[in-house]
Amino acid sequence: MSKVMWKPGTFLYPLPAVMVSCGTMEKSNIITVAWTGILNTNPATVYISVRPSRYSYNLIKKQGEFVINLTTKNLVKATDWCGVKTGVKVDKFKEMNLHKEKANFVKCPLIKESPVSIECKVKKVIPLGSHDMFLAQVLSIDADEKYIDEKGAFDISKCDLIAYLNGGYYSMGKKLGKFGFSVQKKKKSLTYR
Repeated sequence: MSKVMWKPGTFLYPLPAVMVSCGTMEKSNIITVAWTGILNTNPATVYISVRPSRYSYNLIKKQGEFVINLTTKNLVKATDWCGVKTGVKVDKFKEMNLHKEKANFVKCPLIKESPVSIECKVKKVIPLGSHDMFLAQVLSIDADEKYIDEKGAFDISKCDLIAYLNGGYYSMGKKLGKFGFSVQKKKKSLTYR
């Protein structure tokens, strides 16, 4: 079996399919983004890439902030809809029956139905061609308390997160291991004689 060579393109999958809220509580919008990710740990830095022709682009550029809202199986229709409709013509919160929640550090609303909302402050805008990358510092992570376990840890396995793969939305599978499991020493079992 051999690999077939294709022309260069975007084939690094899976990607998170997120809804990015921007604007203010009074005048807000949601844009669906799959070009997003983590850039740095300390300071916590993320990015989103947005086409300059999109309505949300100028809202984010002017205000210098946005919120990344993780999406779930229950939000898949809203996630897609908010990516194909323009905020110039429709109120996406109203049309998708999503609810605004006040953020702690930014003027943009959080999406209440999202299990995790990440408040971001733009540090730099980098033109890349078809998209501009908004490099942003994470100001706060707002997690829905129903996903926090008795030890105070966030249980992401209960969220039913979705991913974007080659033009489709997919639910995430079961946990296969944790960081470092491949080199972790096994505990010796005690046997009593």
